[in-house]
Amino acid sequence: DCSWHHGPKQEEEEVMAKKKAKKKSGPKPSNPSLYSRVKAEAKRKFDVYPSAYANAWLVRTYKKRGGGYK
Repeated sequence: DCSWHHGPKQEEEEVMAKKKAKKKSGPKPSNPSLYSRVKAEAKRKFDVYPSAYANAWLVRTYKKRGGGYK
């Protein structure tokens, strides 16, 4: 009987699923209109969006133009 092998793994997956369901919201842009303008620019500029590269550019450009996070 190999049920011992199945139990803990399934519990682990359920815990993971719960963590994923409760999304922790990160810092929000304090200037949403500027953020969305820069984001639109990022979508035009990068073939792949969202990507780590595009998001790094987005944050850098948004902050350079005076945007902040709260």
